[in-house]
Amino acid sequence: MRNKYMKAKTILVTGGAGFLGSHLCDRLINEGHNVICLDNLQTGYKQNVAHLLSHSSFEFIRHDICETIRLEVDEIYNLACPASPPHYQNNPVGTTKTCVLGSINMLGLAKRNNAKILQASTSEVYGDPKVHPQVEEYRGDVNPIGIRACYDEGKRCAETLFFDYHRQHGVKIKVMRIFNTYGPKMDPDDGRVVSNFIVQALQGKDITIYGDGSQTRSFCFKDDLLDGMQALMNSDDAITGPINIGNPDEFTIKELAEEVIRQVDTTSQIIYKPLPADDPTRRKPNIEKAKEILNWQPSIKLSEGLKPTIAYFDSLLRGEIKL
Repeated sequence: MRNKYMKAKTILVTGGAGFLGSHLCDRLINEGHNVICLDNLQTGYKQNVAHLLSHSSFEFIRHDICETIRLEVDEIYNLACPASPPHYQNNPVGTTKTCVLGSINMLGLAKRNNAKILQASTSEVYGDPKVHPQVEEYRGDVNPIGIRACYDEGKRCAETLFFDYHRQHGVKIKVMRIFNTYGPKMDPDDGRVVSNFIVQALQGKDITIYGDGSQTRSFCFKDDLLDGMQALMNSDDAITGPINIGNPDEFTIKELAEEVIRQVDTTSQIIYKPLPADDPTRRKPNIEKAKEILNWQPSIKLSEGLKPTIAYFDSLLRGEIKL
């Protein structure tokens, strides 16, 4: 909870009805802030914030950040953008517009309000990395004309815009590079490995691995990720980032599938299909900057974080949770 002597802020969360955005809205409301949730519901669900709609300090606005909007705010968390390959590849031009035009509009809003703004960037700016683990100084290996480029290059351009607004206009910016994150409220149809594997296992279907399963990912539970996000937002204005926020524990995709099978206690078998184009083979954050500058590091192990995530999807599939 917010200290009673601290002034409540008015905080805008774009993409606030999505997976991470809705959890962030919960946190900010519980801390005593006034929260404006902006979402066009392309990939978010109003049900994710339905319990907040009657709260006097919460406002939901259905809006696409590619269009300008006038608001009075103290801080902006810019989380709006489809984040899973099936979603961002479904409308690649729209994805690029969200990254670029959306950033311009939100940075303009921050400039007018003299507000601090955080950009939810991504580990995908590193592409299929030749440096492992990935450090913030690494400039990446991205295919600018591939099927993932709308997201990868869109996020890279968004980072450019953030730093140019900072240098040219003095906008107070924070840039975080999010690595694979999971937890309750993930979209069951988002095509990510955690949600895919859990849903398939709960339904007793074969678990589909693309490639041979040796490619690696590092999975950060949503609570740890949001701790890092807020630590960056609340840090000194001189700290702009970019800063990696993720869990450095590295797992192969096959190891993830085996852990899901173990926890769900299913008879599902693992099957293999061809690896999609430009899919990175390794992904692991170097979080030394986050530890040193933000005094942050994740504490929740994959085996622990999967338990509430599986329980959420089980309730969803049973119809106990509606989207």
